[in-house]
Amino acid sequence: MRKLIFAINISLDGCCDHTKMTPTEDIHDYFTQLIRDAGLLVYGRKTYELMVPFWPDMAKKQSAPTKALNDFALAFDATPKVVFSKTLDNVEDKNTTVIRTGLTEEILRLKQVEGKDILLGGVTLS
Repeated sequence: MRKLIFAINISLDGCCDHTKMTPTEDIHDYFTQLIRDAGLLVYGRKTYELMVPFWPDMAKKQSAPTKALNDFALAFDATPKVVFSKTLDNVEDKNTTVIRTGLTEEILRLKQVEGKDILLGGVTLS
């Protein structure tokens, strides 16, 4: 059975607002390795829309100012994704599947599928 791993950027004082802090290269390296070790990324609509198309575009262009950011973009772009949403009409990422209902049931099902672990971040069904 695959593990379900929750990961999110958060500062020591509890801030997880991406507009209020800039992750260091070490943080990007850490999350790049988490993604490389995962077989599936799971997001809610809002987090997914923060990530796509930003990271896939960066992966294609290799336009990041640092190697750590380009490596993260490539890892993110290459990994299959599931986005839980009742309102998302379509997805821009070729590796993404939209699931509209059954969050608990679908996660339990995905855990049973053979493969690498599942990385989860920012899921609410909206």
